[in-house]
Amino acid sequence: MTGTQKAAILLTALGVDTASKILKSLPERDVERISLEIAQMRNISSDRVERVLLEYRDVSMARSYLAEGGPAFAEKALTAALGQSRAEDIMFKIQAATEVSAFHLLQTIDTRQVAEFLASEHPQTVAFILANLSPRKAAEIANELPEQQQREALYRLAQLGDLTPEVVAEFEEIVREQMGPILGSSSAVSGGVSKVAEILNSVSRSAERIIMEGIAERDPDLAASIKNLMFVFDDLIDVGDKDLQRLLVQVDQKDLVIAMKGAAESLQEKILKNVSERASVVIKEELDLMGPVKVSEVEEAQRNVLDVASTLEERGEIRLGGADEEQVVN
Repeated sequence: MTGTQKAAILLTALGVDTASKILKSLPERDVERISLEIAQMRNISSDRVERVLLEYRDVSMARSYLAEGGPAFAEKALTAALGQSRAEDIMFKIQAATEVSAFHLLQTIDTRQVAEFLASEHPQTVAFILANLSPRKAAEIANELPEQQQREALYRLAQLGDLTPEVVAEFEEIVREQMGPILGSSSAVSGGVSKVAEILNSVSRSAERIIMEGIAERDPDLAASIKNLMFVFDDLIDVGDKDLQRLLVQVDQKDLVIAMKGAAESLQEKILKNVSERASVVIKEELDLMGPVKVSEVEEAQRNVLDVASTLEERGEIRLGGADEEQVVN
């Protein structure tokens, strides 16, 4: 969704009185654009409205933290409240609103527009740009790129290492020339294996497979290093029972059922063993009654479950690396 579309949905959800007060404080050009968008809206789903309201809440929270203690405090507080992945997304959006870096601009532009812009760029340039975006945004863009470019760009990103401010500034200039006179400051960013692993954790399974196969063909050791840092839905089989139980009580049951549709039987059995007897019966019934499900829906549900898992791990509430019992050294 564009910023104008989100504003239109938000104002509609807030009601006429509140919306009219907000519109009075906006520039005339923005009022015209938002009003036109509101007039053209038809049957906005409750899910889209909820996403916009949650984003508004999170961004408002971030601005409050920024005013209270600056960027470092804001990012730390958001990570504690929402998890690292969500906190990074919000901080990028806040930075995009307060800075004029070309990379921050790319963070806010429609994913397909960015992918179209990158389609004609050299894979090394694509790798540099992905390194400057949040893992979630980079994954969305990677999903839209042609297969060959996916492979090449992610392979180069895995080998990228740390980028100096001077190198970032040089590539920002390339982006700025293509997208307009956007001036801004740069900072050092990191590429490398961990960045690729974060991105691949968010792309579709088909894109992940294609990219990993391409990297493995050229450098098996590099592919193995990336794989070791990745955590996919099937890896829940290795999570300790206590940690899995803590995770499952936090997961939306609808997401869990759809995610299990594409899981191995052994993982399904483990999940059913770690929920309540009543929940186990309900989940089994829903799985039995569920018809064919699109692969994209299964992947989205699995990512939703993994997002919850990642947030809980970042808070120190669970461990995803294996059994939850303390290890003892004799």
